[in-house]
Amino acid sequence: MKTTWINEQKIKREWYLVDAGGKIIGRVATKIASLLIGKGKVNRVPNIDCGDYVVVINTDKIKFTGNKAEQKMYYRHSGYPGGLTVTSLSEMLDTKSENIIKLAVKNMLPKNKWRDQVMSRLHVYKTSEHKHKMHNPKLVD
Repeated sequence: MKTTWINEQKIKREWYLVDAGGKIIGRVATKIASLLIGKGKVNRVPNIDCGDYVVVINTDKIKFTGNKAEQKMYYRHSGYPGGLTVTSLSEMLDTKSENIIKLAVKNMLPKNKWRDQVMSRLHVYKTSEHKHKMHNPKLVD
């Protein structure tokens, strides 16, 4: 028996549509991360980026378990003294709900040189309208 290895020219990337409305953030983010990495593909090779494109819609209707809506905080630092910025989850949901999904998925991806390249294939939208209808994305539950 011979093991066949694919190269980057033979990779077929597909488009998937994930509706995040009414779903729990962690479960949606793990599904998105596995699609971006390409874990479900039969011909996945560990040293080549084999992932697919993912479009996420309805991020403003996402659900949270427990007291995360009141207690969870997002931290950013500019690098300067006193440059810490703290944003609560409820503020982030009102203003930039797309970033909640992006941060959750980014932290679930492997921390290597491909993470930024993989994240560029993630397209997140606040409402159900998106501009990738020409690619005919497959709906993922």
